[in-house]
Amino acid sequence: MYSFLLSLLALVLGYFLYGRLIEKIFGPDPNRATPAIEKADGVDFVRMPSWRVFMVQFLNIAGTGPIFGAIMGAKFGPSSYLWIVLGCIFAGAVHDYLTGMMSVRNGGAGLPVLVGKYLGQGTRRVLGIFSILVLLLVGTVFVYSPALILGDIAGDSSTISIMIWVLVIFLYYILASILPIDKIVGKIYPVFAFALIFMALALLGCLLVKWPSIPEIWDGLGNLGQEKGLLNGQPIFPCLFITIACGAVSGFHATQSPMMARCIQNERLGRPVFYGAMITEGVVALIWAAVSSWFFFDGGSAEVGSTLSASAPKVVASVSMKWLGVVGGILAVLGVVVAPITSGDTAFRSARLIIADYMNLDQKPILKRLAICIPLFLLASLLLWFNVEDEDGFNVIWRYFGWANQTLAAFALWTATAYLSKNTKGVRYLVALIPAAFMTAVCVTYICVASIGLNLPLTWNWPIGIAVFVLSLATFFLLRRRNRKNK
Repeated sequence: MYSFLLSLLALVLGYFLYGRLIEKIFGPDPNRATPAIEKADGVDFVRMPSWRVFMVQFLNIAGTGPIFGAIMGAKFGPSSYLWIVLGCIFAGAVHDYLTGMMSVRNGGAGLPVLVGKYLGQGTRRVLGIFSILVLLLVGTVFVYSPALILGDIAGDSSTISIMIWVLVIFLYYILASILPIDKIVGKIYPVFAFALIFMALALLGCLLVKWPSIPEIWDGLGNLGQEKGLLNGQPIFPCLFITIACGAVSGFHATQSPMMARCIQNERLGRPVFYGAMITEGVVALIWAAVSSWFFFDGGSAEVGSTLSASAPKVVASVSMKWLGVVGGILAVLGVVVAPITSGDTAFRSARLIIADYMNLDQKPILKRLAICIPLFLLASLLLWFNVEDEDGFNVIWRYFGWANQTLAAFALWTATAYLSKNTKGVRYLVALIPAAFMTAVCVTYICVASIGLNLPLTWNWPIGIAVFVLSLATFFLLRRRNRKNK
């Protein structure tokens, strides 16, 4: 428990110390008009109160990510604490803040537009397609899982019942994607965000009272799950860094931050909204990592009447019901059903905005919004149809999503590196360069050794990772030197 409490303290200090440093490096201008003011259209560019923007941003980036990812990542042992803390402070929060503020400085532009401006139009075209695919995967996986749970709650898990729930969720997604952001998202998201935060704080209170004997960082950072038979063929590097994305660093956030960049009223709000929301998500992830550590390594699974092989949603439900009673059951439903839905709807909304930016389509007319949304939902329906009867196929979608999500984060961090290299003095770009090179090494190594990739020997993980990290840094410095000479 001491490792857990020290990690919580580190996250809070990270916001006030490193977050302030990142803010100082970027240099927000409180007198500069934001896109919400300059380009107000009543649909996507809408001024909202700062507390509401924070809550929407938090739920946009959180969903079930910091819960499910932390539960699965806790199987690796206390090394998950270090990744959540260090990843969140030095990579994830930096990633979210810089992508959000770059969007503010560029008229609320989405990630592909930013990539095109700072990394080149060729990269923009590739990333535009890639980000749409990632968002489609997000929307698809966050339709089927809540539909299954809703079917169980209703007492009918037949295929027809599940597809009815899928249709209901899709209809909601359409409304949330095309209506003005302050009509649905701006009104109901803060409520769900409060529920998610309350659930985490309630579990924190239970942890402090129960004070379980969970593994500490100083007991060793090896793959504890491998030793206990919880994990097979999953080395900490790179698998831990793919498993825990939300709560540490997640490329999906780079598609969400521009939405709130179109709603903040002052650049000074960037640190609490973008950096702060990510730190808050890290706190949620850390709490669930500690709870899960008790579940897997301190007899928690038997105490709540479950098994070590329980899925992440089962862990959420069983622990919440045991520790929090009826309230826990309600919060479990909110966490397992509502949270993925609130990630799915903003995924489709982000996809619409990215396509609209690319095609230069005005999104004020509702027909133009529908012209983009309808094909997106048809594609998602096809993707869902081909995997709804195949559980293994659907799990493959999840694994590809994990890798694609972190690859998107690497692109966003390289974009931030290019921005800082161009607009700041000295070596301040290092705050984005180091995490960019690290995430590149993680993603390349994973696709090389994972079963969904090249399936190379697992013992090659560290040589591949180190080589890619060094090569990434060398390539950046060579390109930077060439560009400076050309100027």
